[in-house]
Amino acid sequence: MTKKNAFYAQSGGVTAVINASACGVIETARKNSDKMGTVYAGRNGIIGALTEDLIDTSLESDDNIAALRYTPSGGFGSCRFKLKSLEDNKLEYERLIEVFKAHDIGYFFYNGGGDSADTCHKVSQLSEKMGFPIQAVHIPKTVDNDLPITDNCPGFGSVAKYIAVSTLEASFDVRSMAKTSTKIFVIEVMGRHAGWIAAAGGLVEDQGIPVVILFPEVEFDQDKFLAKVDVKVKEFGFCTIVVSEGVHWPDGRFLAEQGTRDSFGHAQLGGAAPVVANIIKDALGYKFHWAVADYLQRAARHLSSKSDVEQAYALGKAGVEFALEGANAIMPTVDRISSSPYEWKIGQAPLAEVANVEKMMPLDFITEDGFGITDKCKEYLLPLIEGEDYPPYENGLPKYVVLDNTSVEKKLPEFEL
Repeated sequence: MTKKNAFYAQSGGVTAVINASACGVIETARKNSDKMGTVYAGRNGIIGALTEDLIDTSLESDDNIAALRYTPSGGFGSCRFKLKSLEDNKLEYERLIEVFKAHDIGYFFYNGGGDSADTCHKVSQLSEKMGFPIQAVHIPKTVDNDLPITDNCPGFGSVAKYIAVSTLEASFDVRSMAKTSTKIFVIEVMGRHAGWIAAAGGLVEDQGIPVVILFPEVEFDQDKFLAKVDVKVKEFGFCTIVVSEGVHWPDGRFLAEQGTRDSFGHAQLGGAAPVVANIIKDALGYKFHWAVADYLQRAARHLSSKSDVEQAYALGKAGVEFALEGANAIMPTVDRISSSPYEWKIGQAPLAEVANVEKMMPLDFITEDGFGITDKCKEYLLPLIEGEDYPPYENGLPKYVVLDNTSVEKKLPEFEL
């Protein structure tokens, strides 16, 4: 049987370790070159497949591919583009088949979050619905940590570490100035519907930091919140608030909603931190500073957790191995064996049970008052931020790789998205 080539692409918001998964995919494919052909990367995600904008990863040196393991963000470019259903847009699926046929692609690896899992699941059905043989494997990635079944998602551990460290350091700053100046520091973190990242900020309380967390899972009660903050300031002299971008009023409106939508139809968020800070200033009069972690939290490869990097690579590697064993429509997962000592293994989950399913914070991870994390949550989080995996440095800066990303010659007519 003739070996088939593979398509790999990155999707959605990138992370500090998504390239480690790419490294795992490509290196494992190279080690199995007798069974799998060239890995073609899609330039800018699934868009690269639809427009036949493919990158020949075989032209990259082994050293460059290895360097992906410690380089942040998407080495091949990412996108926010969700395939419609086969019934709604058959042309896109016919185009995918044309491209896959033209380049002898039999494996499809899509590295992303929930929407990417949905795309991968739809591609996996090409065999059944359109008679084209393709094995589709979703490589999990999302800083939001909201994919089901897997214990955690690559990208989250490093974001959690960054937020915990940043919250700790900024809180030390505020404590130093609180007597005569700033008493409130608000840091806004990512997390539309799930408060996993915000929860990481709660880890600083074990170092004596008064912290109040606003989760998307808990309706924002302004009076209760203000009372909590006031108590903290009176006891400690200052208070740090970690607010998830997805915090909402009882009627469901986001505190940070701008009235616009992104390409997936999601409400565009931004600005929960100043809203919260001004609520405190207006009601309590405390001077404040606020910050939005934004891209900094998901791009901070210099502060990635060792466990996160190892899992990102292992899941990319496992995706190829599962595909070579004949798997289709699955996602490799992280299965936790124990928290102390931290042990995990690779498992797998059917995409039918992953696509379009969001994993929220368990209620027993949030304190009864709704403003903190429990010991059970800390037990879950701490192993995920364990260890350091520093990139190499040169002239005081991390030395990251920029790939050549040589294009594959096109064989088909242009396709309009």
